[in-house]
Amino acid sequence: MSLGEFDLIQRYFKQAAKNSAEANKNTDSGIEIGIGDDCAILDIPDGYQLAVTTDSLVAGVHFFEDVCPYRLGYKSLAVNLSDLAAMGANPKWVSLAITLPNVDEHWLSEFSRGFFELANRYNVSLIGGDTTKGPLSITVSAKGIVPRHQALLRSGAQQGDLICVSSALGDGALGLATKLDHLSLTNKSLKNFPLLNSQAFVDALELTEPRIELGLLLSGKASSCMDISDGLLQDLGHITASSGCSAKLNVEQLPLSVAMKKEIAAQTISLDQAYQYALTGGDDYELLFTISAQSFKQLNEHIAQQNNGLTNSLAITVIGEIVEKNTQDIQLTLHNQPLHNQSLLMQGIGWDHFK
Repeated sequence: MSLGEFDLIQRYFKQAAKNSAEANKNTDSGIEIGIGDDCAILDIPDGYQLAVTTDSLVAGVHFFEDVCPYRLGYKSLAVNLSDLAAMGANPKWVSLAITLPNVDEHWLSEFSRGFFELANRYNVSLIGGDTTKGPLSITVSAKGIVPRHQALLRSGAQQGDLICVSSALGDGALGLATKLDHLSLTNKSLKNFPLLNSQAFVDALELTEPRIELGLLLSGKASSCMDISDGLLQDLGHITASSGCSAKLNVEQLPLSVAMKKEIAAQTISLDQAYQYALTGGDDYELLFTISAQSFKQLNEHIAQQNNGLTNSLAITVIGEIVEKNTQDIQLTLHNQPLHNQSLLMQGIGWDHFK
């Protein structure tokens, strides 16, 4: 017999949320009323403010319809946790609205497994949501707490600040190219130019790693911050626009992964193509932030002191600096030479749903 809406909620979300809460019962959940009533009731600690973010993922736009449901469940939460990380917020609660074309119990089981595996890692509790019949889409609203007036914003960059990013850039975009079976810069089929590490790039696309630990470390140190979802150039433009400043970006300093460097060495992609993916590809969900030289030194000291195996995931790279106030330009240089109208800039500056 086909499951109804409330049966779906009970079996795949309410019970999983209960199991999640029991697994994290030693943490202060802040939940007075959770799933089961018309609204959840939450307690926010004194001295903190609530940070809220919402993202929708639509089949055929944000993910392929045949994507592994475990990975979709994982990523649908990960992209929201990434937003909280960019604000320096500690994630606490999440609500989920899911629209399904039909009831597929295996699909739902795997989706919820991926969702709650990541939720449990960060002690995040599902507190409510909705299920609807229709074209496949997922909407997640994540809530976190941040010390009062200490949230990281896009608007605080100052002249002389260093521009930094976490981990490596471009792998998610190359993962999408792999899934689409083409390299967007060359229009050559990957069947003719097979990548050595195609699965690594697909993993980067589908198993996004939210930089929660780094976001918490940046609180009180970074002058501005955001996560990179639509491409480095476009997202850096949001910081320069909000902060009323200009930026100098050194292309040769863009951090590329070991997998990406192997592709360059094998000549399956060129260095210019790798830079293009890093600059405009999007789907990185790494943190982009500005920070003074003194605070950067302190940040590195904190990272070096980490003794829980997270140092690699907290790797950061300086890629430029804020050079002037009252303008909103981004100056690209390659080995100290300005780039003007080069091929790197001819493919657009990032993702826009309506362009």
